[in-house]
Amino acid sequence: MAFFMFWETLWPLVFGLALSGAVQAFISRSQMQRVMGDRRPKTLGLAAVFGAASSSCSYAASAMAKSLFAKGADFTTVFMLASTNLVIELGLVLWILIGWQFALSEYVGGIIMIGLLALFARFFFRPALVARARERLVRHAPNVPGKVGGSESEPGEAVPLARRLRSPAAWADAASYAMADLVMLRKEMLIGYLVAGFLAVIVPTTLWNAIFFHGHGVLTSIENVIVGPVIAILSFVCSIGNVPLAAALWKGGISFGGVVSFIFADLITFPLLLIYRRFYGWALTLRILAAFWLVMAVAGLATEYLFGALGLVPTSRPIQVVEPAFRWNYTTYLNLVFLAVFAGLVWLSRNRERLGGGARYAIDPVCGMQVEKALAPASARSAGQIDYFCSDSCRDRFEANPERRHIMSEAIDPVCGMTVDTESAAAKREVGGETYYFCGPGCAKAFDRSPEAFIDASRSA
Repeated sequence: MAFFMFWETLWPLVFGLALSGAVQAFISRSQMQRVMGDRRPKTLGLAAVFGAASSSCSYAASAMAKSLFAKGADFTTVFMLASTNLVIELGLVLWILIGWQFALSEYVGGIIMIGLLALFARFFFRPALVARARERLVRHAPNVPGKVGGSESEPGEAVPLARRLRSPAAWADAASYAMADLVMLRKEMLIGYLVAGFLAVIVPTTLWNAIFFHGHGVLTSIENVIVGPVIAILSFVCSIGNVPLAAALWKGGISFGGVVSFIFADLITFPLLLIYRRFYGWALTLRILAAFWLVMAVAGLATEYLFGALGLVPTSRPIQVVEPAFRWNYTTYLNLVFLAVFAGLVWLSRNRERLGGGARYAIDPVCGMQVEKALAPASARSAGQIDYFCSDSCRDRFEANPERRHIMSEAIDPVCGMTVDTESAAAKREVGGETYYFCGPGCAKAFDRSPEAFIDASRSA
């Protein structure tokens, strides 16, 4: 069941990640920073748009929001940006797995939640508390040589958008963003699909009925929208990984609004709360938890009654989330097409430097995430060079045990021309005192048949 839930949603995942990567590469983070100094309706609207176009990984989006907040952006505004509830791929996966009503409710409810957060923020996030949190970030931020006033030049920003759209280097950077999001999300998606598969198959209806109220009118709706975030917090799964869980919960009997509040709660899962505690301290973290829990529950409840009044709440529930069998239908054909697209993204990402990309970016030496240097959430100097990180946790792991970190040492596969990480290369060969690295056993076997030809070709290239 877990595999076929993944199979049903494979093409929208690839499409959404590719689109998100393109938007991240072509929209400047410094442009985001310049328009986020207040919480006027226009600013909040722009933050919501940027959030919809940002990373689909809650960890990466929250790290970027922390960086913008430290540089002066409004606290409430950057949390609009950090929200991954409006990203395109989330809506696509919801549509495919549960239904178009849930995809629509995510965007409508997301707008309601943004309005509620803007309304309640003044009561939860007092200026003095926010100021102390900003001072905490600045105090603990490392001094990075080469930066003036917390920013540096962005070489790609001055290039016209039309020219960048025609640049192979820019598209290689976009592919690298897509692959970086996948790196950050892989554990979330694996856990989400596996747990959802078990919940959909082995959890009896009686247990779901004990967790979710039924037949109590408005009390049922209120209880379900409150319990939804509780399950999200305890599940440790966020971002797209909680969509399969939402499908299992809907099959199990949670209300329409409960599903909505559960999906919204990807910003207050337990691992993210621990990250907020490191960023802002416990005082502000507890207020973040209380504020978001409140607005998520109220937004879920409002969405349920709005959709109910419009007759858009589904009246039946699936017997099983997906049919666990292969069929030659549009899903299968689209999956095959987007598997080819995914192969193209891998090739572009691995050949980024050959295509001239990467001038504005660095690779996190711990997790392999692509990071924009000008707004990297964390950085450190080591061995005479500056390393950039996707989060404080990666920097701390780097500084605690640098000799065991994963260093992205790269080499060119002499057979296919792909960029290969020497630490994880599938194969390597020693010829004439030089080491050659390969992306897979097939390239290594081809090299073995005629090494001189490939070595001469690579040297001439």
